[in-house]
Amino acid sequence: MSNQKIKITLPDGSVREYEKGVSGLQIALSISEGLARNVLAAKVNGDVWDADRPIQQDAKVQLLTWNDAEGKNTFWHSSAHLMAEALEALYPGIKFGIGPPIENGFYYDVDFGDKPLDGSELEKIEAKMMELAKQKNEYVREEVSKKDAVAYFTEKGDEYKLDLLEGLEDGSITFYKQGNFVDLCKGPHIPNTGFIKAAKILNIAGAYWRGDEKKKMLTRLYGITFPKAKELQDYLTLLEEAKKRDHRKLGRELELFTFSEKVGMGLPLWLPKGTLLRERLVNFMKKAQDKSGYQQVVTPHIGHKALYETSGHYEKYGKDSFQPIATPNEGEEFLLKPMNCPHHCEIYKHKPRSYKDLPIRYAEFGTVYRYEQSGELHGLTRVRGFTQDDAHIFCRPDQVKEEFIKVIDLVLYVFKALGFEDFTAQISLRDPDNRDKYIGTDEAWNKAESAIIEAAKEKGLQTVTELGEAAFYGPKLDFMVKDALGRKWQLGTIQVDYNLPERFQLEYIGSDNQKHRPVMIHRAPFGSLERFVAVLIEHCAGNFPLWLSPEQITILPISEKYVEYAEQVKSMLEEHDIVGVIDNRDEKIGRKIRDAEVKKIHFMLIVGEKEQAEGKISVRKHGEGDLGSLSPEEFVAHFKGIIGESLKN
Repeated sequence: MSNQKIKITLPDGSVREYEKGVSGLQIALSISEGLARNVLAAKVNGDVWDADRPIQQDAKVQLLTWNDAEGKNTFWHSSAHLMAEALEALYPGIKFGIGPPIENGFYYDVDFGDKPLDGSELEKIEAKMMELAKQKNEYVREEVSKKDAVAYFTEKGDEYKLDLLEGLEDGSITFYKQGNFVDLCKGPHIPNTGFIKAAKILNIAGAYWRGDEKKKMLTRLYGITFPKAKELQDYLTLLEEAKKRDHRKLGRELELFTFSEKVGMGLPLWLPKGTLLRERLVNFMKKAQDKSGYQQVVTPHIGHKALYETSGHYEKYGKDSFQPIATPNEGEEFLLKPMNCPHHCEIYKHKPRSYKDLPIRYAEFGTVYRYEQSGELHGLTRVRGFTQDDAHIFCRPDQVKEEFIKVIDLVLYVFKALGFEDFTAQISLRDPDNRDKYIGTDEAWNKAESAIIEAAKEKGLQTVTELGEAAFYGPKLDFMVKDALGRKWQLGTIQVDYNLPERFQLEYIGSDNQKHRPVMIHRAPFGSLERFVAVLIEHCAGNFPLWLSPEQITILPISEKYVEYAEQVKSMLEEHDIVGVIDNRDEKIGRKIRDAEVKKIHFMLIVGEKEQAEGKISVRKHGEGDLGSLSPEEFVAHFKGIIGESLKN
């Protein structure tokens, strides 16, 4: 009956009654016209729908706008269709692969036949997109039988869509149409193309169909769109700044790391300055861990295949990892280590444990290996060999919350020392409607989830909660950090694990003299040193904190006559662990200063006749200029004061 009512629960908990068949757009209109003008899609019982799709039963509804991640996702998905429509209008007969939204924008894989794009046509495509956007064509959803869908794309001669259809079941297939363009798509989409006010095609790349190198190489067009033209301009300005901060560019210029095809793709080589930076990070973390009661351990770079079969990592990573290493012994195989945790379980297991021994905290800067696809490798952020600041805490269930709080304190200390001030903690919990995909008892899960929620609350963290984002073995807390350009990175994770203690049959004798399973907490504040350094380079544009910088000082003699005095200053500073170099090139002092600025060296210590006579140094600071004349002792005090403030715990 048309007058049947359904109950709609909104995010603030309020419940409203509407006629059955009401859409998200109509709900928005009942709240305010302003909201309705900005609604891009609706989240109905956890699934994102078209804003005009009828809701037939009681539901929890969230109205999505550009300010919501899923709203942006829908906007960019629809923009991929708009770009495809523009391409088809300009290049009749082309064929389409897939066109998903991505973190920033979207892409579409296209087969242009024997006339590939050369990059000169991008402005023409962008102009066509905006011409079509202004038509405000609606995105219309249509359910289609598999037979009709196959017939449509057979007639069109699009083998890629036919390939996609093979994996779809009859009754689950939908087309979306806007203007003259029809696509195989499950949606959702924004109401109409008029929401799209600015478009830019950012890049063209090649992509094998289905990621299979044996199949045809398609042209992948990356694009981005916005609901306001100014937002596109702001984004392009941000991109230019990001190019200047690109860790690959700065890594070369500052001589931090390199790659070699002979060594292998995705396997970074740390140069002396980069190694110094890396070692300072390692020592910083080791010192903090020592204060927190961690014990350092070292494990091999390989392990018996059976180890990773026990842990489940072979099942999870086996196909995507480096293949097993066969030994001369028949049937004996080893793997490059994909994770450190199985090794740490075996260390825990090497002798009996009592409840009085717990918690036990093992830490290791362990290098692990994953065979990432070559097309996914990217500088230090995506590599095949990387070092984790890994630690595993084995504790009793009643100790989980306290240990969790201690790890949060460590993560916050790291962020403060490195200048990451804008972050959110994501609490990842079980999906309450699908508990079958998790292991462990409800009691254990409830305790672990409560411990994480209470720990985050006690520390006053800004949090978001995501249901269904827990690992299969336990809930976790991920730290999502915004860098200086406002980009989000996941840095730091804490995970509660009931799985590995069970798989490895880990035990301790409790106060009741019975055997119990410990709980395992995984934590890595850096995550991986490689990725962390990449993010840090881009966050601070290569201007590292003084305590971390691989080049803290350079001593600049005005002429050759003052090199001996420069050597005396250098020796004195080295006694206080202030290490630098003397630039004794036959260059004018102005050139030496400019070169030191380019290298982002924190302090330039200039020595000449006056400085030598007075036993002083003229100090310049990178980016700030002249700090005046100081004695070496005064400079040491100033230097150590800056570092002390940075590392205050």
